[in-house]
Amino acid sequence: MADPVSTSPAACVFCRIVAGEDEAAVVLETDDLIAFLDQRPVFRGHVLLVPREHVVTLPDLPAALRDPFLAAAQRIATAVVEGLGAQGSFVAMNNTVSQSVPHLHLHVVPRTKGDGLRGFFWPRQKYGDGERAEYAARLHAALA
Repeated sequence: MADPVSTSPAACVFCRIVAGEDEAAVVLETDDLIAFLDQRPVFRGHVLLVPREHVVTLPDLPAALRDPFLAAAQRIATAVVEGLGAQGSFVAMNNTVSQSVPHLHLHVVPRTKGDGLRGFFWPRQKYGDGERAEYAARLHAALA
């Protein structure tokens, strides 16, 4: 069983982003969902999609959010191609094991043939000055 303190909304960094208490480069917002750039992207333009409601794993996702969650994931996967020029995307989520934040989140990672990503080894990068906002703006425009 998960530690109740680490899974509580009060201790959750994604809940703080949803509440506007922590900064994020938001690329998509709906009444139920928010998507923003990962702070430590696999590749620039790596997006995290989360429900606004504190939900820990995919099995916990309310039925009413399943279709909107997947529909938003489809839109983001399209946006990384159209807005960033990626050839495709890697879409994934962890449930508990390897879940660095105990709040359901889906990764959409832009991919290009020969980008060096192999298996589940995810080398992390950093955004340069102004790059994070630029990538967020490009994705936001593609999702509009």
